[in-house]
Amino acid sequence: MSASTRPAQAAPPPRTIHVVLPAFNEETQIGKLLDRIEEAMAEESLRYRVLVVDDGSTDATAEVVRQRIDRMPVSLMQHATNVGLGTTLRDGLVQAAEVASLRDVIVTMDADDTHTPGLIVRMVRMLREGHDVVIASRYQNGSRAVGVPLRRRMLSRGASIFFRLIFPTPGVRDFTCGFRAYRAEVLQAAIERYGSGFLDQDGFQCMVDILLKLRRMNLIFGEVPFILRYDYKAGGTKMKEGQTIWNTLQLALRHKLSR
Repeated sequence: MSASTRPAQAAPPPRTIHVVLPAFNEETQIGKLLDRIEEAMAEESLRYRVLVVDDGSTDATAEVVRQRIDRMPVSLMQHATNVGLGTTLRDGLVQAAEVASLRDVIVTMDADDTHTPGLIVRMVRMLREGHDVVIASRYQNGSRAVGVPLRRRMLSRGASIFFRLIFPTPGVRDFTCGFRAYRAEVLQAAIERYGSGFLDQDGFQCMVDILLKLRRMNLIFGEVPFILRYDYKAGGTKMKEGQTIWNTLQLALRHKLSR
């Protein structure tokens, strides 16, 4: 059969970017973030879906999301009560992994508008170039953190140094930032491998736990510099710093002993 008569192969389906947003009492910020995601995706003509997981908010977070359902591809999952970031992130990632195709991308972001959606384009490009996981890193040249209190900057920097020494991972300097892009196939494989144990941390240490489990799968990690706009954040942090540090140290010990 000549090349001219060979049947044309069907084009692969368009890649979809699934953005997972764990949210708790973000009525003042979630709408701004959704609008910025919509703008960033439209500028690059990217196909996308947003899943907001409302973790028992007592404000109008859910209503703000519902107001945008008719105009953009956003859906809402709600917890009856506040159960914590770990469980909220787990529910969002599992839902996204179930509906995603192997070629899709799953992105996690904070819902307080401190992460810039325009960076998703660069993260997706790195995945296309061969990476399995891409992290928006505060410790790459060109990164900036605007409005972050000195204590938080010191804690984050200390965590970076600690985990790079104890769990050196090529391509990773920022173990705690929640702004990440994963190949959907990677998360699907991790969920199949670890089962319910893949996402079993309730607090902010869940972001570290995910990376430490993924590093056992011989993946290629990469980072992009980003601008953390902490000055956009409304209200104080929801993180209980002392408890988070203690939980993270316990988590590191468990992973070290289980190697």
